[in-house]
Amino acid sequence: MIKYVSILLLKLAALFMFAIMLQPLQNELGAETMEQKHINNKGNARLNRLIHEKSPYLLQHASNPVDWYPWCEEAFEKARRENKPIFLSIGYSTCHWCHVMAHESFEDPEVAKLLNETFVSIKVDREERPDIDNIYMNICRMLTGGGGWPLTIIMTPDKKPFYAGTYIPKENRYRMMGMLDLIPRINTLWASDTKKVIDSSNQIVDGLRQNTLYSTIDDELDATILKSTYTQLSMSFDNVNGGFGDAPKFPSPQNILFLLRYWKRADDDNALDMVEKTLQSMRNGGMCDHVGFGFHRYATDSTWLVPHFEKMLYDQAMLAMAYTETYQATGKAEYKDAAREIFAYVLRDMTSSEGGFYSAEDADSEGEEGAFYLWTVEEVEEVLGKKDADLITRLFNITADNKSKEAAPENLTGRIPHLKSSMREFAVKLEMDEPELRKTVDAALQKMFIAREKRVHPHKDDKILTDWNGLMVAAFAKGARVFGDESYSNAAKQAIDFILKSMRRGDDNRLLHRYRDGDAAQLAYVDDYSFLIWGLLELYETTFDAALLQTAIDLNNELIKHFWDEKYGGFFFTADDGEKLLIRQKEFYDGAIPSGNSIAMLNTIKLARIIGDDKLESMALKIVSAFAHSVKQAPSAFTQFMVALNFVLGPSYEIVVAGDSGSDDTLKMLNAVRSGFIPNKVVIFKDNDEKKCDISRIARFTKDQKSINGKATAYVCLNYSCKTPTTDIAEMMELIK
Repeated sequence: MIKYVSILLLKLAALFMFAIMLQPLQNELGAETMEQKHINNKGNARLNRLIHEKSPYLLQHASNPVDWYPWCEEAFEKARRENKPIFLSIGYSTCHWCHVMAHESFEDPEVAKLLNETFVSIKVDREERPDIDNIYMNICRMLTGGGGWPLTIIMTPDKKPFYAGTYIPKENRYRMMGMLDLIPRINTLWASDTKKVIDSSNQIVDGLRQNTLYSTIDDELDATILKSTYTQLSMSFDNVNGGFGDAPKFPSPQNILFLLRYWKRADDDNALDMVEKTLQSMRNGGMCDHVGFGFHRYATDSTWLVPHFEKMLYDQAMLAMAYTETYQATGKAEYKDAAREIFAYVLRDMTSSEGGFYSAEDADSEGEEGAFYLWTVEEVEEVLGKKDADLITRLFNITADNKSKEAAPENLTGRIPHLKSSMREFAVKLEMDEPELRKTVDAALQKMFIAREKRVHPHKDDKILTDWNGLMVAAFAKGARVFGDESYSNAAKQAIDFILKSMRRGDDNRLLHRYRDGDAAQLAYVDDYSFLIWGLLELYETTFDAALLQTAIDLNNELIKHFWDEKYGGFFFTADDGEKLLIRQKEFYDGAIPSGNSIAMLNTIKLARIIGDDKLESMALKIVSAFAHSVKQAPSAFTQFMVALNFVLGPSYEIVVAGDSGSDDTLKMLNAVRSGFIPNKVVIFKDNDEKKCDISRIARFTKDQKSINGKATAYVCLNYSCKTPTTDIAEMMELIK
């Protein structure tokens, strides 16, 4: 289990930082917008070493006057040789405040001169190297109580940090020390008392190691922890606006997935009410791109109105699954529509010609955050004409005129399309037929989309990440199964084919993390394996292609071989033969994306049930035990973990359908299983023609499970007890209930 850093070490670190008057810096959500501006290197700036990198984020800084290095041994050797501390800056290409700090400081000759004289400066793309980011972000949180990007770390040549912060302005600002003051103070301190700095960095690293110690405490979890999780979520739930907590408000789709399962388990309608209120509020608000589809990263306010406008692939994947499952649970078309809009956005804007999915789109364009997405009344009228514009501006609450275009923030809300009432309520108000209103609105939004396409687009981060692609594959596979749309399963299959073909290491075929511009790099992390296996399992259940299942099994074996902790259980974030950093961490907190351990636990229990492997069953239980003590401290922070635990605790089903592939009775039986919300199940299809697919070689227990009298037959097992096989769909569904 994970122990917290000792209070003594924290005090030592805090005293040290206070002594040199270095205040930890944190992101200021809602601070003034700065122009995003990157030097174009037309003779006015020399290129630095980052020009040779593939990361879009690093390339954005290749023209900086800062003498940047990528993360490499050459940089650390230079720091040791010249006895200089390291200035480590971590961010990502679609990060608004990373752009602000770049424009203010990294493009500024005065700041760059100080950085070059004082430090060896290193840039890291946190999406390309999450192993590095995880360690130093944990240090930032440990020392400052917060975190975010850009992440700023100052450390010794041995990679041991002695200062941590986030965004730092160029000059001193209220309660924030600027770069022009910070750098000289660091320089003076390093020159006058290097030993004290090194001693402090050692204490900080010791604290980090204490924070990641694992013990042999054998702890267990039962169904009461699921209720505790639900209770905590209920206490933080916003009954007025949906979502959890106050501003800024994040989508947290893992909470939705958990609450759906808790509703199913406990028959608690309040859990489903929380789900519906949140999903409806997000889709109505400015978080949703009503013109071009997809969801923005988070809302800066509590009502989901004003978003932070970047779009991340992982949000699209997780939200698509949340809306899809809620459609299964409720049968309400609005959730189906929301999921299909997300899929339309990803297929249109986030899918590469090779088949993989891109990572993100920026918040900024033309020097303004959200400029691409905002509308004035006059702009809508220019596109639609007066009559339709009047309808759209009223429905979507667009009130700002061109004169107020630059005013913020009070006029910003009038430029963000958002709904205050449902389409049905608006139709009643206008005394219109709802289908007619929807047809008119859809046509108008399409015209606005075409017009918007002529604007300057935000930057697209076109690198392809195995882990995020795994999430999107899982979402598309689930959508294909629930909505009966083959284009979704085709998209998922193309992404899988691309990753397995193009994102492998040449010498040993090991999985890699990042692909861009023909180059695959970085040995895969636990998230890459876990999320990709999840996608494969979801796609198998959609297509019943046994090759997908076999690939999932092979990758899971590789994951166990290189990441499993034999002593304490659970999976390390990095492989046993990966780059050696300060520590080898285990991540299990479900943050913006689920943790690799949470998804690995779900995968492991599913694979155990599919192939009948007791060892995998035991491994899933060891993951529970490994993290149980920490999970008990704050269960609502581990909702994806709870999704997996809900499956482990049961009841759960193994359903084998035996029949002729493509036959009417087989399709009807499979569609019946897929129509309802039955989360704790694995489904295996056994073709009567074993030449097409002999699933018995993978799932040996299905050897004798055959169709009865040539009809599609269901074999339903509940909690290790198998029921009488049936050819009757109604009887099958009763067994599943």
